[in-house]
Amino acid sequence: MQTDTSLISLPETANQHDHRYHQLVFGFEGNTEFDIQGQGRKVSLGQGCLVPSTTGHAFCGVGNNRIVVINVPEALAETQQLFDKASYFTLDSQRTILLQAVAQEMQQAHAMLQNVCGQMLLCATHNLLSNRTHIRATQALNLDIIDQHIALNLHRKISVEELAALVFLSSSHFHHRFKQLTHVTPLHYITTKRIERAQALLKEGMPVANAAAATGFPNQSAFTHTFKQHVGITPARYRLSA
Repeated sequence: MQTDTSLISLPETANQHDHRYHQLVFGFEGNTEFDIQGQGRKVSLGQGCLVPSTTGHAFCGVGNNRIVVINVPEALAETQQLFDKASYFTLDSQRTILLQAVAQEMQQAHAMLQNVCGQMLLCATHNLLSNRTHIRATQALNLDIIDQHIALNLHRKISVEELAALVFLSSSHFHHRFKQLTHVTPLHYITTKRIERAQALLKEGMPVANAAAATGFPNQSAFTHTFKQHVGITPARYRLSA
């Protein structure tokens, strides 16, 4: 009994259905939107969702997009715990890199190799999510995992929810423990990382507008305002003096 794996694009028109097999979905390119039992969320690179068999769900694409979809038979015993309930998840940096490599390989692979790729992703995700039961509330936050994820995603919006998911905590619990560890809020920490990356890019001679886009700011005005708050001078002046 095998899984069935495919790399597809979702239409921008919303669709809704259920099916008699489990489904594991990974964002690969662009953005998609899912709603599973009333819980809606955008799914992009490094994010995904678990859809148990017969669970109704709605979905649509947002512009150009591609996702990896793994259809898993109900009778596949080793996955029963994984699909115990519907949920969203965020991959760690290592598994995100694995997803990118596997998805690239799938673009030119025949069906058999695609399914092998799917099995690899299924096992990697199962191992990641199974570790939830072994993480204790008293265990120190793994800041390395958080830093790696932030570094890989500075070009886009990063939510507290996705950082919390990396260490299997609720958003409120993560916020409290993160501030205890770093003495700043998660959002302030992310902003500091954006500014540090921007400083490095400006020193290399990157134009201000490009540095703003590369570090996830919505526009150059917001970038300039935040940069000056943190550094004391505007990005343009910093670039000239670097």
